[in-house]
Amino acid sequence: MEYNIHTLPNGIRLLHVPSASAISHACIIINSGSRDEKDENAGLAHFIEHLIFKRTEKRNTNQILNRLESVGADLNAYTTKEYTCVHASFLNPYLDRTLELFNDIVFHSTFPEDEMDKEKSVVLDEIASYLDQPEEAIYDDFEDLVFSGHPLGRNILGTTESVSKITQEDIHRFIKENYHTDKIVVAVLGNYTFNKVIKVGSRHYSEIPANLHSVSRQSPLKAPVVTKTFNKPIQQAHVMLGSQAYSLHHPYKTGLLLLNNLLGGNGMSSILNLQIREKYGIAYTIESGYSPLSDTGIFTLYFGTDKEKVNKASSLIFKELRKLRDNPFSEIQLQKAKNKFIGQIALGEENRIGLIISMAKSLIDYNKIDDLQTVFNKIQAVTTTEIGNITNEILDESNLSALTFYPLG
Repeated sequence: MEYNIHTLPNGIRLLHVPSASAISHACIIINSGSRDEKDENAGLAHFIEHLIFKRTEKRNTNQILNRLESVGADLNAYTTKEYTCVHASFLNPYLDRTLELFNDIVFHSTFPEDEMDKEKSVVLDEIASYLDQPEEAIYDDFEDLVFSGHPLGRNILGTTESVSKITQEDIHRFIKENYHTDKIVVAVLGNYTFNKVIKVGSRHYSEIPANLHSVSRQSPLKAPVVTKTFNKPIQQAHVMLGSQAYSLHHPYKTGLLLLNNLLGGNGMSSILNLQIREKYGIAYTIESGYSPLSDTGIFTLYFGTDKEKVNKASSLIFKELRKLRDNPFSEIQLQKAKNKFIGQIALGEENRIGLIISMAKSLIDYNKIDDLQTVFNKIQAVTTTEIGNITNEILDESNLSALTFYPLG
């Protein structure tokens, strides 16, 4: 896919992807997330993401929200372990309005005390609601096991105690220490010339003072294998298995993405879904996941079932993992897996906002963006030997930590 990049003197990069559509998509991505918080400020990155919609030097909450919604556009944001992202979809004439609003809320928010107090209540309710969903909470608790003692193990939302203590000083310090201009990308997918994107982007982002990054993140240590069980007031048992895995830069990253997709990724034809749910009717939800990060990654297997069926389901899962380890893929099997994965990626390109966000992240992570054919070539280059090495390392049950939520009684 065609794209163009322009770097402003302060380090902020403008990314433009041409499109013939009447609808444009844009985002501003900051390479800063919950892993960059201090222990006592857990939840701070996510809290800031909430507050930037509340008040700026020239706008109140209603003016911020109506700036794009009044012209039919969609504005939203999210926080992850390593990123903060604000994104919007809008009609083509509103590029200037969108990029100006991004600038205003990200770099000119005022974080007033009254809005902080109100938003703390909102986030605390969000934390309470999240804890009431064991199928969601178990993911965060499991990451705390796998990344024990490291910021990557913390819940992005923080805790009731940590969020309640956040101050204006904490917010300003976090932004100064983590919003590095050379780790910020403003990306636009739309029917504009590159010169127009440069002109509009420069107008709104050239005035941001340079704040270049200098300190590297601390990588997590390899955690020991842990098995934990908790009894909770829930109706169904929830089980998570997994371990630390390959980073974004590991040569086996593509191979594990491919293997994960085959094992328990998207679609009803995954190995785990066919063998556990469809064949035995044991688990309503069963899936695997792999999230590569800048210096590590995490591989997970999750299922929910009746507590009486946990042992049976676990036994069947380990049986499938052993089959993958003991029976190397044939070239035909591997090619089928590649065809499926490539097709899913190609269809995913239709999600335009997801595409521009993914491209902006790639620019931050790799300082380059692979076109679709390059991505396909990397998948096609995965060998049966590589898959065998990955299965023996990642799918070895002796290397998998386990967390189980059991119903009381």
